[in-house]
Amino acid sequence: LIVHNRYQHKGGEDVAVENEVSFLRNHFKVETLFFSNKIENIFKQAIYFILNRNKNSEKELEDKINSFKPDLIYIHNTWFKASLGIFNIIIKSKINTVLKLHNFRYKCTKSYRSSIHFPKGEECSACGLKKSSMGLFNKYFKESYFKSLLIIYYGKKYFKILKNKSINIFVLTEFHKKFLTEELMFNNSINIFPNYINIPESNNEVNKEKYITYAGRISEEKGVKELISSFLNASINDISLKIIGNGPLLDSLRREYDNSSIEFLGEKSNSETLKIISKSMAVVTATKLYEGQPVLLCEASSLGIPAIFPDTGGIKEFFPDSYSLSFKQFDYKELTAKLQNLSNQDSMKKIGEENKQFIKDYLDGDYLIQKLNEIIDGR
Repeated sequence: LIVHNRYQHKGGEDVAVENEVSFLRNHFKVETLFFSNKIENIFKQAIYFILNRNKNSEKELEDKINSFKPDLIYIHNTWFKASLGIFNIIIKSKINTVLKLHNFRYKCTKSYRSSIHFPKGEECSACGLKKSSMGLFNKYFKESYFKSLLIIYYGKKYFKILKNKSINIFVLTEFHKKFLTEELMFNNSINIFPNYINIPESNNEVNKEKYITYAGRISEEKGVKELISSFLNASINDISLKIIGNGPLLDSLRREYDNSSIEFLGEKSNSETLKIISKSMAVVTATKLYEGQPVLLCEASSLGIPAIFPDTGGIKEFFPDSYSLSFKQFDYKELTAKLQNLSNQDSMKKIGEENKQFIKDYLDGDYLIQKLNEIIDGR
C-alpha cells in the first residue's frame, strides 16, 4: 500500500512516486492512497491542524488496510491532508512500514527557535532560507507567522515519528544516510533505496539542437539567477538556455533577462520536458541545496544527455566516479568554465553515453525489487 500526499504544484517527488507505482505494479499487487491539499471545510481543517490528525484521512487508511490487507505500507509525503494521525493507525496495525525521505526539510521544522534551524551558518542547505530573514522565531513561511506555527507544530511531531524504531526509513543516497546517523544521531533502520526511473532501451539517435536545459522550480534556492549569469558569462556561440518551470522568481527573471539566448518556457508536463531534454546538448543546475535524487539529472542520463551540476549532497552518487562536469557549489566561475566545455561535442557525447550506462546499472530494476523484498521479509 503506497501512501502519498500530492504537492499543490506538481514537482519531482510527485513524478518519482508515480514512476515508482508503475514500476512496482510490474512485480507486486499495489494499492495506492493519494491525498490532495484541497480544503473543503476550513473550520474542520483548522481543528485537524490543531490536533495534527485528520479523521477523514485516518478512516480512508483504515478502510484500505482492512480491504487490501497489505504486507507493506510505503509512505512518502504526509503534509498536510494525510496528517500525522495515520502513523498511529499504522504503528498499531504492526504492518511492516517504510517511510521514504525525498529531501532534508524535516530538520528545518523541528523547532520554534531559529537557532536550531541554523546551527552552523547563515543559510540552510536543506530549504534555502536565511537566518537574517528571521528573528528568534523560526519563521519557515516568510509571508505568515500562522502558517509557520502550523508547520513547526507538525514538524516537531513528525521528527519524533521519524525516530520511531518500528518504522524503516528509505533515503536516496549514502550522503543522506550519513546525515541521519552522524549529524542527527538516528539509530533506527535506514536503507538506501533510490527512485526508479524508466531507462529507454532504444538506441535511436536524436538530433541534438543548440541549447541546454534547466527544469525545476524558479526560485532563489535553486540558483537559477546565478545559472543564467554564468551561462551569459560563458559566451557560448549559438547556444541558448531553455528554462522550464514556475516559481517566485519567474516574472522578475523574465524582465531582467530579456535576451534572445534565454528562453523561459513555463511549466511543462513530464513528457514534454523529456522531449525537450532529449534534444538538448546538456542539462544544468546550480542548486544551493542538499538534493535527494535530482529528477532532471537522472532523466537526462537515461536519455544519454550530459549534466552539469554542483558537487553537493549526494548528487554525485548518481554519476560515474571522477565525473568531469560537476563544479564546486557556489563557485560560479567554475560553473562558467564547465559550460564552456559544451563546444567539445565529441567529449560531451561520450560523457552522455557513460552516464546512460551508469544510471542503467545503478537503478537496475531487479536489484531494487530484491532490496524491497528483503524489507518485506524483515531481513
